[in-house]
Order: sequence, then structure tokens, then C-alpha cells
Amino acid sequence: MDKMKILVPGAGPIIIGQAAEFDYSGSQCCSSLREDGHTVVLVNSNPATIQTDPDTADIVYIEPLTVESVEKIIEKEKPDAIIPGMGGQTGLNLTVGLDEKGVLKKHGVKILGTSLKSIEMAEDRDLFRKRMVEIGEPVAKSGIANTIDDSLRLAKELNYPVVIRPAFTLGGTGGGIAYDKEELEIIAGRGLALSPVKQLLVEESILGWLEFEFEVLRDEDRPSNKTPWL
Repeated sequence: MDKMKILVPGAGPIIIGQAAEFDYSGSQCCSSLREDGHTVVLVNSNPATIQTDPDTADIVYIEPLTVESVEKIIEKEKPDAIIPGMGGQTGLNLTVGLDEKGVLKKHGVKILGTSLKSIEMAEDRDLFRKRMVEIGEPVAKSGIANTIDDSLRLAKELNYPVVIRPAFTLGGTGGGIAYDKEELEIIAGRGLALSPVKQLLVEESILGWLEFEFEVLRDEDRPSNKTPWL
């Protein structure tokens, strides 16, 4: 790979017990990129993170993680690429926003790591559910709601309790389990307010089942790779 100037968005302020892994992974990412000879531009709104230590990146910006703020940084620094995955949900949403505004295309910034298509498919609850069905993965019964009334209608079809999962939020923020209409109205209202796309997945509850979680790291598709994935 040619030597590049790479923009790495951080995760912003960390809530105790949540998302601290992004500080660590982002710092390791910056160190690895610099070891390979790349120039790293880090932007993070959290001055208390180890990421913003002067030794972590070549250039450090402690600025808001908004499309408007990062667009100005891109205009000034002219990075060759951006890595969205080291900033958690904040980095992913920021990269999607920069693409939708045309900033990345305008300045010729390439996305390294997870593609925009995969980000959107993984974060959009409806697209993800449909993809799982397409590849034969069993999923709980669910439906998409864009209003509280939609949520109430789906809950009546699925029966209480139901699980509320807002789209494009960090670590399940705004979600919850509703056991009756009153709880659903509160949780759905909160979830819709926090979801940047105003979308909820209302899902049947499978409380009591064992849960196994897997995190998968893989490279991009090759012509010989026939694995049906995102």
C-alpha cells in the first residue's frame, strides 16, 4: 500500500462501562498506521482520552464530531482515506453523513475497512433483518416502526413483552423491553427521538434463551470468496 494521509475519527465522550474499547482500538490503529509509514490525522471531541495524546497521531484535532466540523478538517488536511470503524457508532454515523453530503467524493477520500453499503445494511434494522432472511439465518419475528402508533400496532401482533431496538444508535441506546402499552409508549418515544433515521425494530421477546455473541474480523471480498455475507 502506498503511504497515505489517513483520517481516523474517534468515538467522542465515553460512558462508564460502554465504548471504552474504541479508545483502545483507535489508539492501536493509529500506532499501527504510523509504524507502516502513514500520516495519521485524528479527530476526537473527547480531550480526556488517550487517543488525543500528542504521541498517538501525527496531527490531532479536539473538535466536535459533526459533519460540518470534520468537513473543514478534510478541506485543510486533504486526507487520502478515512477509517470509520475505530470510532464506534459515532465514527460510522459521521462517515455516512460525510458521504451523503458529498464531502468524501468532492475531496477524493477513500473509505478503508467496512464499506458504506455494509455499514448501512448492518445499522438499518430493516435491511439487516431482510438480509438475514435472504441467507437463511433464523431471526425473531419483528417489524419496523417509524411512529409510536406503528410500535403499538406491531406489539399487538407480536404480543408483549416486545424488544425495542432503535436504528443507528450506540450500544443499544434508547432501546428496551416493553411489557405493556404504557412502557412501550415511553420506550418507543425515547428510541425514535434518539435514532437519527427515526426508525425502530419492534421484535418479539425471546427472554430466557441463551445468547452467544460473535465478533468477526475479515478482509474484503475476493473473486474466489463465495461466502454469502454482507
